Amino acid sequence: MESIISFIVVFGALVFFHELGHLLLAKRAGILCREFAIGFGPKVFSFKKNETVYTIRLLPLGGFVRMAGEDPETIELKRGQVVGLLLDGSGQVEKIVLNHKDDYPNARVVEIEDADLEHGMYVTGYTDGERFERFAVKEPSFFVVDRQEIQIAPYHRQFVAKTLGQRTMTILAGPLANFLLALVIFIIIGLLQGYPVDKPIIGELTPEGAARAAGLKQGDEVIAINGERMETWTEIVNTIRAHPGEPLQFQIERNGKELSVTVTPEAKTVQGETIGLIGVYQPMEKSVFGSIKQGLVETYYWTREIVTGLGQLITGQFQLDMLSGPVGIAVSTGKVAESGIYYLMKWGAILSINLGIVNLLPLPALDGGRLLFFAIEAVRGKPVDRQKEGMVHFIGFALLMLLMLVVTWNDIQKFFL
Repeated sequence: MESIISFIVVFGALVFFHELGHLLLAKRAGILCREFAIGFGPKVFSFKKNETVYTIRLLPLGGFVRMAGEDPETIELKRGQVVGLLLDGSGQVEKIVLNHKDDYPNARVVEIEDADLEHGMYVTGYTDGERFERFAVKEPSFFVVDRQEIQIAPYHRQFVAKTLGQRTMTILAGPLANFLLALVIFIIIGLLQGYPVDKPIIGELTPEGAARAAGLKQGDEVIAINGERMETWTEIVNTIRAHPGEPLQFQIERNGKELSVTVTPEAKTVQGETIGLIGVYQPMEKSVFGSIKQGLVETYYWTREIVTGLGQLITGQFQLDMLSGPVGIAVSTGKVAESGIYYLMKWGAILSINLGIVNLLPLPALDGGRLLFFAIEAVRGKPVDRQKEGMVHFIGFALLMLLMLVVTWNDIQKFFL
């Protein structure tokens, strides 16, 4: 249960910030965002604020921002259709009632002759069976279907109407939000826990290590080992690793006094190599500037590592076990959560970077696939046919779902069978 809860919290946060990036840039561009959803499937909880419905759905495996104009508008007025028009004080249409018109006795019943709800924003038709009238449609205005209101999206409020730059930034904002989230998490860890520094100082000691048994204490400054001067933590580690089972003479400074302590590193075999360990962690410091610097370093490091791993897909070194689906991520998240909150935060930051990078891959149905079509549009000078692009994304989404099923089954076999 703890693994499931940890997974839902961590993955839900990553998806939330990813979709929030899309939402903020879409709203900034003036796009009507109908829904901001975390998860897929049936709605569990929802509320509406301004123009957008914010929803939590049953399956916490992703999310989406439903923007007007990404898909063809689902409601279209046709000639001969009978609707009810609710007008404001100036005679402009506020709401167009499509059914249950008897519930709206103040509505003007009109048989549609023509309607343009994208550019001209008008409706023409016959009232009382014979009188022809033209009605201006105001902004904002709404369809009323089964007593539920759906906001009408004029063309200038649709995704497709925006400039190439605005559309590109709206889609790019999701992955960028994941990188920004990872950076912020790493900075917070640095501020709360501290960040490692390459100084010749003894950090935290393990309870049963050789360092504690020999009398070393946290905060001791290592001046020299076996007469060789130590300038950095890296030099200390390399010296200890190179002398497993051999007594080492530590010359240290503690509270302004120089002391000599003999420590014998314990011999451990790691990946076929015997090294020395004394049970000491790297020293940590806390500062705002240092935390920001460490956050940038960590974000760059893990970005490089993940990109290198994905590069193995191209070089032929890829194996199915290198991929993890929701089951594998949930199991790993549960194990990390057992180690403490800071480890869980770092794991979340790494997953956030991974999510951002994967979404930038130029594959259909991913943000990178959509950015690829924008690049083609920039070269061609005109967009790719929407139906053709939609078909490519549909096929790509189906293949991604198939891959997820295969990876999920592999995870189940690996962890539970």
